[in-house]
Amino acid sequence: MTDKQPKLAELAKEVPTPEAWRVFGIMSELVEATERLVGIHPAVSVFGSARVKPGTPYYELAEKTAQLLSEAGFAVVCGGGPGLMEATNKGAFSGGGMAVGLNIDLPGEQPASRYQHISLRFKHFFTRKAMFAKVATAFVVLPGGYGTLDELFEALTLVQTGKTRQMPVILVNQAYWRGLIDWMRERLAGEGMIGANDLDLLQVFDQPQDVVDAIFAFYAKRGFAPSPAEREVLLNL
Repeated sequence: MTDKQPKLAELAKEVPTPEAWRVFGIMSELVEATERLVGIHPAVSVFGSARVKPGTPYYELAEKTAQLLSEAGFAVVCGGGPGLMEATNKGAFSGGGMAVGLNIDLPGEQPASRYQHISLRFKHFFTRKAMFAKVATAFVVLPGGYGTLDELFEALTLVQTGKTRQMPVILVNQAYWRGLIDWMRERLAGEGMIGANDLDLLQVFDQPQDVVDAIFAFYAKRGFAPSPAEREVLLNL
């Protein structure tokens, strides 16, 4: 290094750090969402495609699943946008329970569904995903693309590693998910990338009522309220 080349420590001091101030924006998203959602319990977080049109089989599946969850006493939390998110909000709204939308600001505007009792907007995917996990007593995953897959594997990772409480992770529509599950069994489990028992974290159903029944079966002996240890895990999520 020559005398004319600045030392790294000196260079670091000269670089402005506006990024650090953005932390306060992240904090404000988390604080607002926590305050708005603190009483939402028990809740089911539902994921699915924004691209599915009304009147299609997937749309009707999402709407019926959310309606039955709502009628069963669950608050239903989804992404709050169009497609299966709209169908989910609509079903929850008609079921008489709480319909919650956690929307995200994207370059292409994603309008919020009108079927929402609580509507929140996020700039950051990671703060939004944190709130899906904090409120959930189950994850229900409908057909979807990259965003849905991201949310599915985020949920599986949190449950697998104990970073959230143990809870059902349910895929809906066996035909849609069969190829992915076969690949997970053959490659991930078959080559030791996950434990064989990790596949048991997933359940797959076709009928909306089976989704509701599976959630109740999971909590039949333990109740929906988190234990003190689970509450501590959620506080540190």
